[in-house]
Amino acid sequence: MNRYMQLNTLNIKNKKSKKRLGRGIGSGKGKTSGRGHKGQKSRSGVAIKSFEGGQMPLYRRLPKRGFRNFKTKIKKYIALVNLAKIQENFDNKKILPNSKINLSTLQKSHLLNKKYNKLKLLGSGDIKEKFDIEANFISSSAKKKIEKLGGKVTLIK
Repeated sequence: MNRYMQLNTLNIKNKKSKKRLGRGIGSGKGKTSGRGHKGQKSRSGVAIKSFEGGQMPLYRRLPKRGFRNFKTKIKKYIALVNLAKIQENFDNKKILPNSKINLSTLQKSHLLNKKYNKLKLLGSGDIKEKFDIEANFISSSAKKKIEKLGGKVTLIK
């Protein structure tokens, strides 16, 4: 026989039976069912949200900071493109080698969605063809790989 205690052999009653409210005075929770007498809280369907008994509520104690004008905020959608993806498109002849690549050319060749307004080039993967690129951001590894093959990197502000 196993000496250790096992969960399936425990004989413990897990749930305590819930006290039934409003079932006679002898039940201990009869008459007003533990709600006291009269008042808003004794009625059904009432919940006083964030009321702390007259104490200044938490949402009013905390300082209010900042303002975000949703009309003037322009979302920055940045397209992340790896060198492997560009090489794949050279192989599929969607982009011509020795050409200038920028966000608009990638969007025209349907490699990027039109929602993007900035381009970031990342350096994962290898490239075999030389090309020039205009990007808003570029990783250092991608820049090294492009310049090693004689390509030119132009950063747009």
